[in-house]
Amino acid sequence: MAKSKKKKDATKKSAVAKRRPLAENRKARHRFEVLETLECGLVLVGSEVKSLRDGKMSLDESYARVKEDEVWLVGCDIPEYKQATIWNHDPKRPRKLLLHRREVRKFAGQAHEKGLTLVPLKVYFTDRGIAKILLGLCRGRKLHDKREALKKSDMKRDIERAMRRR
Repeated sequence: MAKSKKKKDATKKSAVAKRRPLAENRKARHRFEVLETLECGLVLVGSEVKSLRDGKMSLDESYARVKEDEVWLVGCDIPEYKQATIWNHDPKRPRKLLLHRREVRKFAGQAHEKGLTLVPLKVYFTDRGIAKILLGLCRGRKLHDKREALKKSDMKRDIERAMRRR
């Protein structure tokens, strides 16, 4: 029985790793130091979901804001779906994020007290077809921190190349 349980856990991990992101905020890892991540749902209208399934979305310059115990995604661009005609959505509208109340309090408190930012890192569909967003609680990096991080990644890459040649 223990073997089958381990097998199920292994398949869950591989399924999560195989998810292809619809949109990814690549600059966020460079501009910010990600302290903690949180997966949450998105409230979308039908034409937005269709547009996401086409792979059209931009997380550049987007962030999450807490208003009245709710978290909102601001600045995210989901272009209009051409076939939706008059039932189309506003591409830059704020979108509500679905979180548990205790998660909202925890993240909002940390973001407010410590001067941290809620930054969307990537958006993907689950196996059940539900759109999820990975939010990161981030601290902004200074210029010298960015340079240091680039040096570390270059050194790591050089070491890996040298190890492969051996």
